[in-house]
Amino acid sequence: MGPSSAWRAFKRTEDCACAFASLIYLAAAIEAWRMLPGSVGLKAVVILVAPGAFLILCLAALLAVPPWRRLLSRFVWLSFSSGFGQSPLSVLSGLAVLVVAAGFIYLQISGVAHGGRYPAGVFSGYGAGIGALYAQAILVRSLERDPTLRSRI
Repeated sequence: MGPSSAWRAFKRTEDCACAFASLIYLAAAIEAWRMLPGSVGLKAVVILVAPGAFLILCLAALLAVPPWRRLLSRFVWLSFSSGFGQSPLSVLSGLAVLVVAAGFIYLQISGVAHGGRYPAGVFSGYGAGIGALYAQAILVRSLERDPTLRSRI
């Protein structure tokens, strides 16, 4: 017997969140590359290298450090158990959080044009967030293979 429709919807929601966050980041990176002053090297570090490092570090830490992996696995399971990602409203609310984060990135980018600080931190923070989303998507598949949870999925 395969996974329930609720589990398939939850898994799809996790995958969509990863894709949506990645696309938002790509759009923000293109906009930042176009708008931000500075050399190509500075832009590459702020928009690509540092956020990529934070993404990888966050993803690796959440999957490799046993207490963090257990905590995130528990969070993923509780999210499923509470019904997150299984109704249109919960999917839209999850995506709305990503849109708000994207809005913050765009505000930071436009703020530089008006004398604001260079938005290095916001890119790295969003990269770490994407790493956490990918860790959750990976753990969904791990939970699916857990024999103790298989009957409840």
